[in-house]
Amino acid sequence: MTYCLGMLLDSGLIMIADTRTNAGVDDISSYRKLHVLADTPERSIFAASAGNLSTTQMAISLLREGVPPTDGEAIGPDELLPTIAEPTTMFRAAQLVGDAVKFANDTVGRALAPLKISASSSIILGGRIGNQPPSLYLIYSAGNFIECKPDVPFFQIGETKYGRPILDRVVSGHTPLAEAVKIAFLSFDASIRSNLAVGLPLDMVVLPSHVGSRPFQRRIEVNDPYYNDLSMRWGDLLNDAAQAIPDPPFMPDLI
Repeated sequence: MTYCLGMLLDSGLIMIADTRTNAGVDDISSYRKLHVLADTPERSIFAASAGNLSTTQMAISLLREGVPPTDGEAIGPDELLPTIAEPTTMFRAAQLVGDAVKFANDTVGRALAPLKISASSSIILGGRIGNQPPSLYLIYSAGNFIECKPDVPFFQIGETKYGRPILDRVVSGHTPLAEAVKIAFLSFDASIRSNLAVGLPLDMVVLPSHVGSRPFQRRIEVNDPYYNDLSMRWGDLLNDAAQAIPDPPFMPDLI
């Protein structure tokens, strides 16, 4: 499994994905889940994927090489299929990604159905085209999607439950980028602590909201000094906070 997080704030866009694809006593593997679909001065588009690997790989490849029509319409011999380089808005890009996800889910799903293996996948899509502000979308396995709005300025896919509480308590649309990255790391730290299906390394991209800014990318390795210090400090602070809160007054004295 995996855990992917996208945050859309006044100050910009943050996307982070872990790399864990399988976990067991003696079977742990990894694969990059944060994909660069476009990175030019005019077009910065990124996708974080969760679900069946063959499905997400097909969807990402289709976006780069051409997405077939999902309604079964015949393709002319000289007809060029649309790619992620063509949409003029992020909304149109989300529509294209939805088509790619639906086509991949349907295609891989038919092959895996006799084996009773799920082909389901989902994608968080974020980025900016031209001078438009950054935007963030959640594309479901059926190809439909929703756009991130200020009331809940983040999307999660994959193993989401352990990393959500701190996001609900702390993150708002006004959170500065640096602070939001810190909170995002704490969200991943909680997930990694409680679920073997999530693990380092993490891949991250940050895109500031002001026009002309370029995305910043970084991989957080197992030995990353900041992340490890953050994890240790957070554990100590949680322990101190638990000790500082009074015990329940209704509990009997058992000593």
